[in-house]
Amino acid sequence: MQEYDREVSRCRDIFEKKTKDYGTAWRILRPTSLTDQLFIKASRIRSLEELGEQMIPEGVESEYIGLVNYSIMAIIQLTLPANTDLELGLEQAVKLYDQEMKTTRELMIAKNHDYGEAWRDMRISSLTDLILMKILRVKQIEDNKGKTIISEGLDANYQDMINYSLFALIKIEEKNQ
Repeated sequence: MQEYDREVSRCRDIFEKKTKDYGTAWRILRPTSLTDQLFIKASRIRSLEELGEQMIPEGVESEYIGLVNYSIMAIIQLTLPANTDLELGLEQAVKLYDQEMKTTRELMIAKNHDYGEAWRDMRISSLTDLILMKILRVKQIEDNKGKTIISEGLDANYQDMINYSLFALIKIEEKNQ
């Protein structure tokens, strides 16, 4: 839990600093655009994993952090009423971030209980693939106008992406020690 909370704090710190720099300009993005942004980040991670080299100095850690933060943004977009102002104050944006992260953390605790922290034995590349699969699921749900017959909804898929990304960050940190 301490490792998870450390990585959440790292992601939150970046979200807060970028909100100070840019405001909540991301609010102009439709959920489908946020999903595409997630796809770009996850695809870059997979490309770096497969190629083993990079041309841009930012590595996979910053992309996983981006996956966490864009997923939180997507959940916030889904939960806010359509008539909400695009520009949220810093305090409100961080409060919404914290609320959604708390719910996501609770989901992680429940799943870790049932699955026995199986993610610890997984390869980081498998976490990347699971994130990409979740993104493709979200795209399909979006194409179906949010309707599912038996499957989880958008928010559950975003929460899984957040948790897989945080697990990858934990594993990267462990590998670097």
